[in-house]
Amino acid sequence: MVNVLVKWQGKKYEVDADITMPGEYFKAQLFSLTGVAPERQKILVKGGQLKDDTDMSQLGLKENQILMMIGTVGELLKEPTQPVKFVEDMSENEVAQALSIPAGLTNLGNTCYMNATLQCLKAIPELKSAMEKHNVARGQTDARANMVESLKGLFKQLNESGEGVPPFVFLQFLRQAYPRFAEQDSQHGGYRQQDADEFWSEMLTTLDQVLGKDGSVSTVVDKHMSGRMVTTWKCDEAPDEEPTERQEPFRKLNCIIDKSVNYLSQGIKKGLEEVIEKHSETLGRNADYRSVSRIARLPEYLTVTYNRFFWKASESIDAKIVKSVKFPLDLDVSEFCTPELVEKMRPARLHLREIEDKKAHERKLAKKGQNAEPEAEKKDMDVDVKPEASTAPFELSPEFKADDGCNPTGMYELIGVVTHIGRTANSGHYMAWVRKEKGVGGPDPAGRGIPETQHWWYKFDDDEVSMVTDDEILKLCGGGDWHTAYVTLYRAKKLE
Repeated sequence: MVNVLVKWQGKKYEVDADITMPGEYFKAQLFSLTGVAPERQKILVKGGQLKDDTDMSQLGLKENQILMMIGTVGELLKEPTQPVKFVEDMSENEVAQALSIPAGLTNLGNTCYMNATLQCLKAIPELKSAMEKHNVARGQTDARANMVESLKGLFKQLNESGEGVPPFVFLQFLRQAYPRFAEQDSQHGGYRQQDADEFWSEMLTTLDQVLGKDGSVSTVVDKHMSGRMVTTWKCDEAPDEEPTERQEPFRKLNCIIDKSVNYLSQGIKKGLEEVIEKHSETLGRNADYRSVSRIARLPEYLTVTYNRFFWKASESIDAKIVKSVKFPLDLDVSEFCTPELVEKMRPARLHLREIEDKKAHERKLAKKGQNAEPEAEKKDMDVDVKPEASTAPFELSPEFKADDGCNPTGMYELIGVVTHIGRTANSGHYMAWVRKEKGVGGPDPAGRGIPETQHWWYKFDDDEVSMVTDDEILKLCGGGDWHTAYVTLYRAKKLE
């Protein structure tokens, strides 16, 4: 035994260190004295930090040697307010709800395109809120109105169920409103596979039309999922001809894919800049016009679709481009905005960067254990802690404040992906990948040791739901016969 002194929060504790036992035994002794759980202890010894398997006999401890411990006492355990219920005693619904794993949608015969899209749209709380406020009169004959009403009920079922939900009613109204989604497969029988991007577009159109019947000037789709684009046409062959300009709304950006495109930003740029042929009044003939589009208003939720299918006449199919196109978890679209919008966003962008820099610094301190260290101990250890940068009070401009549902920074984070696996648009399989918000739902799966900055995602394979990390999402870029991103949903980063 070696008698040592352990200094913690200004107090010294005498401990008889048994050097024949591993470090975890010494930590247990300190737990009984201080109440700091072993996993929360950081004990500084010669050569670094005491670990559970440290050989105490190799530390060269001397009588009355002073050791430093860092750590805080966790919240004391409280008696359960309700009787404990074990997993084996729970129903399937109760298990899923306890783990907060959301329910999937049953495939009703080539309906994976629909299931994947709806799971991504369900991640937009503003859509659910708008539907909940909207009521359809009984006996309504409008199939689109019935679609929205049944979708409201379907989302409620998904929230309450712990097992796959069959979307029978919604599918019935969808095929009434849009008969092409009821097309039969003449070769294999049953219903044909459909395009998830087309269904996504029709869903937004339907939601906009039905929810707009309440008399609202702007619908939830207008506010939160639609932007405004300014397109300019300039004829290089007629430099004296005045450029023409047009503004129009948009609900998605297109990522054009060719041999030169390796990243999402490159594909978006190709979709916003093109050369078209049209009649020139100045020249009196057709001429090439350079078309450049720039974003004048950004929505809170930005949809980006990937032009992965093209008509292959030799085989009469919509063939797939499997080329890898990498997409980011954090997307900055300021380079695609008008100069006026970029200038307006500058203060908010600066404030957002300050917030993210502060969070990164706090994570760095937490990793070093300095966030739990008392001031007196910092002085004893002569630790130089970088002071936090002071953030001046920030006030969002009145223009952005008045524009409900806009993105005032141009910076987004990925929250949903619809993927396709297969070689043609009318075959293969669609899946959804939806980000789990930190602190929302059940606890993250244990024992994986992923960094705090990463997120867990729900992988929706129809009614089979599992969880993956950011690393798996980034593998959805294409380049082979694996699941490939077809539609990505980004959300504006929060200014808080």
